[in-house]
Amino acid sequence: MRKATLAFSAIVLAFGLNGMAQAKVFMPEQIGSGVTAADLAQRQAVHWVSVDQIEKSLQSQPPMAVGFDIDDTVLFSSPGFFRGKLEYSPNDNSYLKNQEFWEKMNNEWDKFSMPKQIGIELVQMHLKRGDDIYFITGRSKTKTETVTKYLQEDLHIPADKMNAVIFAGDEPGKNNKISWMKDHKLKIYYGDADADIAAARELNIRGIRILRASNSSYQPLPKAGRFGEEVVIKSEY
Repeated sequence: MRKATLAFSAIVLAFGLNGMAQAKVFMPEQIGSGVTAADLAQRQAVHWVSVDQIEKSLQSQPPMAVGFDIDDTVLFSSPGFFRGKLEYSPNDNSYLKNQEFWEKMNNEWDKFSMPKQIGIELVQMHLKRGDDIYFITGRSKTKTETVTKYLQEDLHIPADKMNAVIFAGDEPGKNNKISWMKDHKLKIYYGDADADIAAARELNIRGIRILRASNSSYQPLPKAGRFGEEVVIKSEY
């Protein structure tokens, strides 16, 4: 009995010492507010959709015309834009108004652009459905261009299914994409910018947001889902 009492006392003493040790554990300096599991659960309400969900939503519909923006939607083209800024206007964005830059970008520098995986998946899904695909970009038009060629190769589009890229230009206060979207009777338009979704809404067509990569040269990043539009999940790459 005495042995049992001694053993119990030893256990109690051990727990007591352990508690004292824990109480004296060094706590590092707090440098931020931190986050709890509850905080992580309270994210912004966004209408996320996957490629499969978009495809299923179109099952009962016949082939249609769909449109895509290019930069930051189906191509990560920041390398060319980054080089253009350094070469033509390192201190501001006036290079975007320089026709010499656009000649370079539209004819040479897209060889450094990377196709986004989400672009490949969406284009292939629509091709399988028999949809007509149009690429409408806000880039300035140039006398010649190789953007069509690179898109066809990078997104694996058969030559007989590839429409020439439409260069809508970028005039302040005017969204030139709208007239092209209307002319081609688009039913869906994919884009990363607020202006892409706004243009689709103006024509009462389905505007679907693609996430712009966080390391894009086009800053600041837009707030995806701010208009209640569908946002494609994992579409930043």
